[in-house]
Amino acid sequence: MKGNDAIGEGAVRAGCRYFFGYPITPQSELTHYLAKRLPEVGGLFLQAESEVASINMVYGASAAGARVMTSSSGPGISLMQEGLSYLAGAELPCVVVNMMRGGPGLGNIAPSQADYFQATKGGGHGDYRLIVLAPNSVQELFDMMLKAFDLADKYRNPVMVMADGIMGQMMEPVIIRDEYEVQIPPKPWAATGMAYHEGKNLINSCYVIPDEMEIHNLELQKKYNEIRPREQVCEDFMLEGAEVVLVAFGTASRICMKVVEKARDKGIPVGLIRPITLWPFPEKYIGEAAGGDKIFLTVEMNMGQMIEDVKLAVNGKAPVYHYGRLGGILPDARDVLTEVERLYRGGGAR
Repeated sequence: MKGNDAIGEGAVRAGCRYFFGYPITPQSELTHYLAKRLPEVGGLFLQAESEVASINMVYGASAAGARVMTSSSGPGISLMQEGLSYLAGAELPCVVVNMMRGGPGLGNIAPSQADYFQATKGGGHGDYRLIVLAPNSVQELFDMMLKAFDLADKYRNPVMVMADGIMGQMMEPVIIRDEYEVQIPPKPWAATGMAYHEGKNLINSCYVIPDEMEIHNLELQKKYNEIRPREQVCEDFMLEGAEVVLVAFGTASRICMKVVEKARDKGIPVGLIRPITLWPFPEKYIGEAAGGDKIFLTVEMNMGQMIEDVKLAVNGKAPVYHYGRLGGILPDARDVLTEVERLYRGGGAR
């Protein structure tokens, strides 16, 4: 399957029946797929007049208790930031797919990882968090949709699945089981009509009285503090005995796997940590891996964004460096390997 199609089918299998969105490259195939697929399962696809309209339609469907999603890229995700803040403030579950493209501004349609700050540090106004997942294959794009909807419902919080343009466009084999155990939890908080409730259900993020706004914020922070230690997920590759540790997500992590193999062939002890949750960031695992005389190198398709979280996790126990390419240019495995060799031989910061 093509990556964008796999996301769409994964969402359908996860019980999503509502999609509101607006086409933008490189995720337009996802909207095409769901426009055809959702009516086949009794769902609704609606192309809104803009990304601003899309995210607010998501708000409405989620408030009514539906499993709902939207998707976009770059400029479109920027337009959704106010709505995402509203969703987080009202504690409404939904899934948002960001198929990242080059920026800032209109940028281009080439792959990028430069939306990391936007996704993991909030993006919109106020103190809120998105749960952010980072797949690195078409199979994971498919599988991760079920996880995304489950996490959204579990914590009543928006979840972002963040990939780059290459992953949306490339094709790989995907295993789809006949049956998926989808258990959509009851949503007694939803606004589904007075006939179903003894009292009123209010979906709201507006607290005019400052004391009430503070109490609501503290409750949100309590939830985020519960998510942080419970949901950190990463994987490692040939980490045993590694003296140089690469940290990369998405497409960059696939390139780094080849770098690790080539470096090991040359006798250089290199390993890889791949964050799968970008928030909560797998700080505990990276912190534990930072003991000894290790060197960390983040490989990103940006100017250096995840490196800040890696530095916080390492907490001064090891030097942390960055290698990145911009504007839709992929890191070349040979260039990353050259950087690894330079650091291993004591090259230090350039």
